[in-house]
Amino acid sequence: MTTTSVQAGSDEQTPEARRRWGDVIGAVGAQNLILVLAIVLVVVVFGVINPGYLAWANIRVIADAVTIAGLLAVVQTVVIICGALDISVGSATGVASVVSAMAFTATQNALASMGLAIVVGLVLGLVNGVIIVYGRVNPVIATLATLAAYRGFAQLLSNGAAMGFVLGDDLWIFISRGSLLGLPTLMWILAAVALAIHLLLKYTDIGRNIYAIGGNDTAARLAGININKYLIAVYALAGVVSAIAGIILTARTGFGHPTSGSSGLELKAITAAALGGCALAGGKGGVGGTLLAMVLLGALENGLTLNNISTFWQNVAQGALLVIAVVIQQRRSGERAVGLPT
Repeated sequence: MTTTSVQAGSDEQTPEARRRWGDVIGAVGAQNLILVLAIVLVVVVFGVINPGYLAWANIRVIADAVTIAGLLAVVQTVVIICGALDISVGSATGVASVVSAMAFTATQNALASMGLAIVVGLVLGLVNGVIIVYGRVNPVIATLATLAAYRGFAQLLSNGAAMGFVLGDDLWIFISRGSLLGLPTLMWILAAVALAIHLLLKYTDIGRNIYAIGGNDTAARLAGININKYLIAVYALAGVVSAIAGIILTARTGFGHPTSGSSGLELKAITAAALGGCALAGGKGGVGGTLLAMVLLGALENGLTLNNISTFWQNVAQGALLVIAVVIQQRRSGERAVGLPT
C-alpha cells in the first residue's frame, strides 16, 4: 500500500516537474542554456589543462578582450533582427579610434575627443543607411564596400601608423584600467550599452517595429512602419556603438589604431550574434544570447592562446562555429537546402 502510494505520488509529481522545467527552459531559452553549458565545458576543460586559466587576472583579460567585440556584437544583433547586416563595424571602429586619439592630441580634452569620435561614428553609420535605402544597394554589398572605404579612410588619416598617446589623461586611464564595485570599467560600459539596447528591443514600440521589419517587411510596410527611417536609424546606431568600441580600443592600447585591434571584429560580431540565436534572415534574436555567445568565443580564444595554440586554429574554430550556427538555424527554419530536392 505504502509503496504504491509513493509511486503514485511520484507519477503525479512528474508532469509538474516537467512543466516547471519547461517553464525554466522557456524563460531562459534552449539556445541560451546550450551556450551556458558550452561555456561551462570550455572553462572546465581549459581550467583542468591550465589552472592559471581560472585566475582572476586571466578572467579580467578575457573580460577586457570581450568588451570591444561584445559591443559590436550587441549592435550587430539589432541590425540582423532588422533583416540587414553591417560588415563595416570593424573599420568604423578603426576610424573612431584614430579620430579620438588625433583629437585628444590636438586639444588635450578627453571628453571633446570622445565626443568627436562618436559624431564621426554616427556619420559613418548614416552613410551606410543612406547608401542602402536611397541607393537601393543590398546591405551586405553596401557595407562590404564601406568596410574597405572606412579602413582606407582610417589609414589616410593616420598615414597607416598608430596615432597619439592618451594614457597621460585620468579619464582615458579610468576607462582603460579603472574599476567600479570591483569590476573593470570596460565591463560596465558593455553592460550599460547591452542593457540599453535590450530595453529598446524588448519594451518599446521601436523595438517591436524592428522585429516586425525583420520578420516580414511587407507586412510591416502595410502596417504603416516607415522601413527606410528605421533602417537608417539602425545603421546610425551601429555607427555610434562602433565609435564607442573605437574609443575603448584607444583607451586599452593608448594609441589610435587604423586597423590593428579592429580588423576581424565584424566576423566576431556576426558569429556571436548567430551563435546567440539571431536568425540571419531577420526578425529573431536577443542581446542575452549574443552576450553569452561572446563570452563563449572569448573563453575559447583565451584558452587556446594560453595553451600556445596557433591563432590560425583560432580562426578555424571561429569560422566553424559560425557555420554550425547557420546550419542549426537552417534546420530549425525548415527551409529547403540549396540545390537539394524538397
